[in-house]
Amino acid sequence: MEELEQVLRDKGLTVSSLPEKGRCLFTTRHFSPGEVIISEEPYVSVPNKSAKCEWCFAPTNLKRCSACRVVFYCGNTCQKSDWKLHRVECQALSKVDKERIKSITPSIRLMVKLYLRRKLQDEKVILTTVMDNYNLVESLVSHMTDIDEKQLVLYAQMANLVGLILQWPEINVKEIAENFSKFSCNAHTVCDAELKPLGTGLYPVVSIINHSCLPNSVLIFEGRLAVIRAVQHIPKGTEVSISYIEMAGSTATRQQALKEQYLFSCTCIRCVKLGQNDDIQESAFLEGYRCKDKECSGFLLRDFGNKGFTCQLCGLFRDKEEIKNIVNEIQSLSEKSSFSLSYGNNKDASAMYKMVEKLQLKLYHHLSINLMRMRENLLKILMELQDWKEALKYCRLTIPVYQSGLVRLRKLTDHWPRQRRYCELLMEQTPLS
Repeated sequence: MEELEQVLRDKGLTVSSLPEKGRCLFTTRHFSPGEVIISEEPYVSVPNKSAKCEWCFAPTNLKRCSACRVVFYCGNTCQKSDWKLHRVECQALSKVDKERIKSITPSIRLMVKLYLRRKLQDEKVILTTVMDNYNLVESLVSHMTDIDEKQLVLYAQMANLVGLILQWPEINVKEIAENFSKFSCNAHTVCDAELKPLGTGLYPVVSIINHSCLPNSVLIFEGRLAVIRAVQHIPKGTEVSISYIEMAGSTATRQQALKEQYLFSCTCIRCVKLGQNDDIQESAFLEGYRCKDKECSGFLLRDFGNKGFTCQLCGLFRDKEEIKNIVNEIQSLSEKSSFSLSYGNNKDASAMYKMVEKLQLKLYHHLSINLMRMRENLLKILMELQDWKEALKYCRLTIPVYQSGLVRLRKLTDHWPRQRRYCELLMEQTPLS
């Protein structure tokens, strides 16, 4: 850990421990917006179930490993880069019968690769460095005491399968189960520039960085490389923070997501406002319903009689049954749209999504997450249809949500560069009026 501290000091960083958080990453110098704070290659990584290159996650020009028939590579360069590790993994996978090989999920493979990499580093086959060693994985928090019995049983079953694949007499199944818990809390989904999931990677140093719903940094991926960039001026002596979850949700939604996935409750300056007037108003705009009066910008709260909702600005009442009927209609149309989309009927899906939009505009505030997500889906469909003018219109409709103070930090996440790229592309295709 002392060697890691020295490497981090050279980067203007240090690790400290806080009673309520555990390990934290702090700055020892000033960082400017956009500046890289730290980057890290994965200790182990694996593509998701769809066929991709094992090393770079590319989806094209793939050739399957002729021995194990599980792993793909896009070319000789990637195959050679991964060979030291895959050589031993290939031997292990080749011994697994065809029926059992189907049950080997990306998580199982990630664990197998973790133990094989540790073994190869112990044997000096793979180089061990300060930022690339199993000791960093051992230091990760597992939250085993917070996991329910059902989840523990699942981890034990997964650990037994890893043991069967490796066939090591000295294998420690209990340790493997604990490492699965570490994966759950610390592994990251590797995404491309458009935020499409490519695979999963374990980044032990990046995992030191704690969560905030008002983060000063963002995690992006350049290939497999995890890069932490500052999204604001970060003074010396400040804790580096990123968001583990979608930040556009209400405080209650964010807290639930963090508790379920990461087993902790956030106490950032945004979350401590839970139940306060600003928080209630933000939640109502993001996830609640709008006033029935189109000219009113007020938000609704459920009335005490539970018969409907009352606008907090003009006092207008909105009946619960009216809202329920619109919600059911939206759900029905959305399901039909998804069905058309799954069969490649983009034009039909586009028409139905526009009908959904009209219904949502009757129900939701213009900054609503539901409305924004539907418009994002419609935007993607229109781009596939090469209807550039209409797509640009929807791109412009979604951008104010990213820029809004109510969902202020969405513009600082990797979603914002994606939306900006969409508009740049569309404006190249569409003459502006």
